[in-house]
Amino acid sequence: MKFVFEERPSDSPYVDSVWSTQTANSGSFISVAESHWGMVVTRQNKNAYLTIRGPETKAMPSPVPANAEIFGIIFKIGTFMPDLPASDLVNEGMDLPEATGKTFWLHGSAWQFPDFDNADTFVDKLVREGLLVHEPLVESVLQGRPQPLSIRTVRRRFLRATGLTHGTIFQIERARRAMTLLQQGASILDTVYDAGYFDQPHLTRSLKHFFGQTPAQIVQPGEAE
Repeated sequence: MKFVFEERPSDSPYVDSVWSTQTANSGSFISVAESHWGMVVTRQNKNAYLTIRGPETKAMPSPVPANAEIFGIIFKIGTFMPDLPASDLVNEGMDLPEATGKTFWLHGSAWQFPDFDNADTFVDKLVREGLLVHEPLVESVLQGRPQPLSIRTVRRRFLRATGLTHGTIFQIERARRAMTLLQQGASILDTVYDAGYFDQPHLTRSLKHFFGQTPAQIVQPGEAE
């Protein structure tokens, strides 16, 4: 199942991007591995619900509701909710309880459902209420900077903020770079070298695990090997 997405950047230092799409028929799609976590608002038949989706470490099938308007906020790596750390949501989603048709419960209060246009305002309010914070250590670790902390402390804070280990994020992002190279026309062998894989079987296993496709299927979409 294919979707047409509208996507925009965000002015918020906590947000990576905001996206929206619409569905016609119900079905399923392959949800690919993702280092980031996010919030998804689904509106269907005059009802709405907000789902918090954690980072995903593998490709897996995901259901698609019929006749729905869906929009999502993708948060930057290192941004997290202290009361609901990403480590509790890896490969999982959680629907927040509805308060009324236009509001949902979060941290004991009723909140208006955000939309594609006011997502940044919604995020700003989360930050002001202390429900959304950013762990600067994460970016520093990902950039390879030495840390004035014990290895155990760094790992604990990194895992709490991202839900994933440094190594897992590296593997997901390497696979994403490989997929992009293939989509841009690079050969499979060049992609092995440029993305830093040991050999072609290593690349194939990685892309199949994280994105549900082999290199040949990415180069020639819609064709089985």
